[in-house]
Amino acid sequence: MNPEIYSLHITVPASAIDDRGHVNNLAYLQWCLEAAEKHWERNASEDLRKKYVWYVLRHEIDYKAAAFEGEELQIDTWVATAEGVRSKRCYNIFRSSDKKLLVEASTNWCLLSTENLKPTKIPEEIRTLFE
Repeated sequence: MNPEIYSLHITVPASAIDDRGHVNNLAYLQWCLEAAEKHWERNASEDLRKKYVWYVLRHEIDYKAAAFEGEELQIDTWVATAEGVRSKRCYNIFRSSDKKLLVEASTNWCLLSTENLKPTKIPEEIRTLFE
């Protein structure tokens, strides 16, 4: 698989800052999920979005460096694998000014049918959306 990389650019808001003066760990996770959702919405047809929904099975996050209020960040995301009912999506978060890697993360997702909310095999049509 030669994955397509989707990039989301954000400016760190004051609301993302914790008591130690840097971005709260949960904000990074939220930005990863937002990037994944935007990538899905951009690539999947309305019909696919009505038929299927992704549920999180697991998150894994490695924090490399801190970000601070007002900094511009780039969240890159791509689908690493899509097999059976599961897909692994990866993320890198960089500070735009110096390209410093701040976060490496991944999420394991399960594809569900919106009709019955049961796991469903990822169809080829979805597997190829992110190549």
